[in-house]
Amino acid sequence: MSQTVNVFGLLLLTLSLSGCVVAIGNGHGDGEDNWKERQGKNSRYINSLSIGESRAAIESDLGSADISEAFQGNGDDYRVLFYRTKRIDDDGRTTKNETTPLVFIDNKLVGWGDTAIEKATR
Repeated sequence: MSQTVNVFGLLLLTLSLSGCVVAIGNGHGDGEDNWKERQGKNSRYINSLSIGESRAAIESDLGSADISEAFQGNGDDYRVLFYRTKRIDDDGRTTKNETTPLVFIDNKLVGWGDTAIEKATR
């Protein structure tokens, strides 16, 4: 009987705690100020880029891309790194329409922006 009461008590305790949530921050994913600072930094950095810069140097400065794609064509290695530069939806995730693509061929920057992908793959 005592064991049944203990199991029942543990079950009640578990059920009463199952709806508990600890919320830290302001509900904007990575923080209201953090995403603003990050996309501002990304935009300023991208605006100062020069064609021919190395992917390693850019990733060292900007950190990991929000989205990354890679493919091969015409004997070259293509990589497109997408960095967040604008906010469209307040949904806590970064989508391509909120980023600026940086296009690399064989780890050298050949362009950035939406038309860079199209021009690099012609």
